[in-house]
Amino acid sequence: MASSLNGKNILLVDDDKDMITALTTVLDGSGAEIETASDGNEAIEAATEFNPDLVILDAMLPKRSGFLVLEKLKTTKKRGVRPLVIMITGNAGKRHQTWAESLGVDGYLNKPFRMERLVEQMETLLAKN
Repeated sequence: MASSLNGKNILLVDDDKDMITALTTVLDGSGAEIETASDGNEAIEAATEFNPDLVILDAMLPKRSGFLVLEKLKTTKKRGVRPLVIMITGNAGKRHQTWAESLGVDGYLNKPFRMERLVEQMETLLAKN
């Protein structure tokens, strides 16, 4: 795994424990500091306390949807310190992707996806910042 993740703070947000486990396992040894959240409210709280460089965000979450989390992350933090966000979703429709893009998402992947594809997207985004 490239060193572009080394020293980065990454927040993983998904209500599927298996997905969190898979993501955590893939990122183990990357040098990144990993924090997790399982619902939208926890995601906002964790983002405030953890100050992530990158958020992997499920679109469909309990308590507050990923879209509402994305909107909050992209509008409440000061310009230049907003985290990068890659949204992941099981919804294959383009309407959700268009909505996420209008809210400022940096990357978007439909589930199921190859973990290598997610890691490549993470590295590309973080290398730019």
